[in-house]
Amino acid sequence: MSVSKADVKKVARLARIAVDEANLEHLTGELNGIMGWIEQLNEVDIDGVEPMTSVVEAQLKMREDIVTDGHKADEILANAPKSDDGFFVVPKAVE
Repeated sequence: MSVSKADVKKVARLARIAVDEANLEHLTGELNGIMGWIEQLNEVDIDGVEPMTSVVEAQLKMREDIVTDGHKADEILANAPKSDDGFFVVPKAVE
């Protein structure tokens, strides 16, 4: 696939990027180089290669799933400017 000056102008307009006419030739060459590299990637044989999410094999540490509230409600509410019956009191935001 080849990128033309018209393609570069269109992409620049869509991206809302100002591109001078003097830079069009340079950008066209750069984008064609990138597209050529992408085409080279299509030639790589990936049969039998499983997809991966990371380059490092890692297992997440598992922990027991126990529900706990931390028993710190009083400490947390101590930071509130105003509280009532274990809840934060905030000003009304919607009429």
